[in-house]
Amino acid sequence: MTWAIVVPIILASILKIVLTCMPTGTVNWLIRKFETHSRLDVKEVTVTVEDGRLEGEEKLQIINQFNEGIFIKKHYIHPGSEQLFLRPEISGTPIVIEFLERGDKLFVFSYHDRIDVVKQRGQKVIAYSMFSDSLQNSSLAIRAS
Repeated sequence: MTWAIVVPIILASILKIVLTCMPTGTVNWLIRKFETHSRLDVKEVTVTVEDGRLEGEEKLQIINQFNEGIFIKKHYIHPGSEQLFLRPEISGTPIVIEFLERGDKLFVFSYHDRIDVVKQRGQKVIAYSMFSDSLQNSSLAIRAS
């Protein structure tokens, strides 16, 4: 009877120690895995505006402005209405950011009060709004909208 109580207490204590003392690399990997607004790396993405691929300083500028953006809120997408988010009628041409290795796409729609980002991974679509004053006022974002 005592072993039936002592063994689960010891196992629970060991599990608690392992979960609360994870290495920083593991914790960062878990956070990156589930974050909505992830940071972009210049070497991992291509940026396209109006069927023209951006290179050099323009690409770096867009990526830095996107990384500086502040997440506002996530939008719920009803099943079957994904195309309404991917191709909104009231918006202009999006800035399209494609990940080279993963095959993900980010569609960035710029408005005067916010930036709408639609992340597409295969059939899964995630939409959220963010605030980035520099990206909203950028000449490339204005040209795309």
